[in-house]
Amino acid sequence: MLLPFVWMLATSVKPAGDVFTSFDSPMKALVPREVQWQNYGKVYDSTQAMGGGFARWYLNSVFVAVVVTLGQVTTSACAAYAFARLKFPGRDKLFLGYLGTMMIPGAVTMIPNFILMRKITEWLTVAAPFVNWDAPRVVSLFGRAYEVGRLVGPDSYAALIVPVMFSAYGTFMLRQFFMSIPRDLEEAATIDGCGLFRIFTTIIVPLSKPALATLTIFTFMGNWQSFYWPLVMVTQDSMKTLPLGLLSFMGLYSTQWALLMAGSMMMILPMIIVFILGQKWFISGIQLGALKG
Repeated sequence: MLLPFVWMLATSVKPAGDVFTSFDSPMKALVPREVQWQNYGKVYDSTQAMGGGFARWYLNSVFVAVVVTLGQVTTSACAAYAFARLKFPGRDKLFLGYLGTMMIPGAVTMIPNFILMRKITEWLTVAAPFVNWDAPRVVSLFGRAYEVGRLVGPDSYAALIVPVMFSAYGTFMLRQFFMSIPRDLEEAATIDGCGLFRIFTTIIVPLSKPALATLTIFTFMGNWQSFYWPLVMVTQDSMKTLPLGLLSFMGLYSTQWALLMAGSMMMILPMIIVFILGQKWFISGIQLGALKG
């Protein structure tokens, strides 16, 4: 299982002409004839003219992944609490319908979401014509100007974040965990005068840290490597995330494999760190699936 990773690491420090010439021997393929650590610097240098380059793509990925993770964990926790603890007409049917959305492939919902993101600019223009919703924004930071895309619609952070801030899987997983928490704790808190919101924030959330941490890790890793949705919504270089930015090393007739592998190594570094730090939460996530609903 480590062989592809080792090959990627070896390729990232090879000279451009040695990527495929050493395939006559397995050892030559995995051990570079000449180590060139400057390939990692070339990744930055060769992309500086592309809307800020690799550093900007890295910051975009970090920002989008962190915001989506916080939003998805928050919305999933609130929805799971309602489905697990509150009683209202049609609760179970609504939950089954929400759960049924997991069976719809992402390719089916991609086009409607894209049309919605395209149309929302027109709707906001009619509702608030005094705001230029379609104009790209520029922010001045530390004496430099940075493009931050439009407020809404294509080439905006809102388009990359809002449609993926809700998760049926996250709601289902947290609901299963919330239902395992004894109701006696809530009854005691109600007697003491706590409302629903305080019960949720002071009892349910603290007792659900393993489930919340597991969902946080899964959500961050899933959004960090998201490719198709940003590919559909982003056209400007300054708004690209890392998976899209790495495409700049792949041309119509040739591919800069050494730089592509170097960029990929820097891209997966946060995922490796998250995986190492959160191994026990992955185990907890597997155990959560065995909880009774």
